[in-house]
Amino acid sequence: MNAEERRLEENRTGVKNWRKWGPYLSERQWGTVREDYSVHGDAWGYLPHDHARSRAYRWGEDGIGGFADDHVKLCFCIALWNGKDPFLKERMFGLTNPQGNHGEDVKECYYYLDGTPTHSYLKMLYKYPQAAFPYEHLIRENAQRSRTEREFELEDTGIFDQNKYFDVFIEYAKADAEDVLIRITVHNRGPESATLHLLPQMWFRNVWSWEENAVLPLAQAISPSK
Repeated sequence: MNAEERRLEENRTGVKNWRKWGPYLSERQWGTVREDYSVHGDAWGYLPHDHARSRAYRWGEDGIGGFADDHVKLCFCIALWNGKDPFLKERMFGLTNPQGNHGEDVKECYYYLDGTPTHSYLKMLYKYPQAAFPYEHLIRENAQRSRTEREFELEDTGIFDQNKYFDVFIEYAKADAEDVLIRITVHNRGPESATLHLLPQMWFRNVWSWEENAVLPLAQAISPSK
């Protein structure tokens, strides 16, 4: 067996829990039916992206290139700031179901490049513009389009013209089931020097305000009656 096959066998037999840590952090927790506490059942519009940085989720967390334990109690992701955005880039931006002319849609450029079954190695690429991210432009233009028209994407805004963006590579590698190494590599693809603020961050998911048995896995902590 090769190294990954040995890890899979150890995981199957219970010798080591190689899948305890992995890419379990959601890309988008905002704007989902899981986080709908609205009075009138406005599931798709109750928690838009603009609210996400100011409100606590109940059922999960989100982040860019995130990593977490299999109960999503301890989370890791990166935060970025190009010096021009009005707030940190911590999660994927997108439209809620009523905002998009084809329904909900994430308006970002990111690629999953590599990964093993035990999550012993993972690699992702996120493209971050050097100019202010066009949040309002994307919302406004998609709202003007009908269902028969194509969607207005991030690339259509011209934000990547002249290659004025950063390539942010996020890699995870496990030396052991509980020993995770993280490497973040940034390339300026533009013709001029540019500043990028990079903040790796870890946090515990907020469960204490929802349930007394917060130490339990989510499926056990939330009773069926609720």
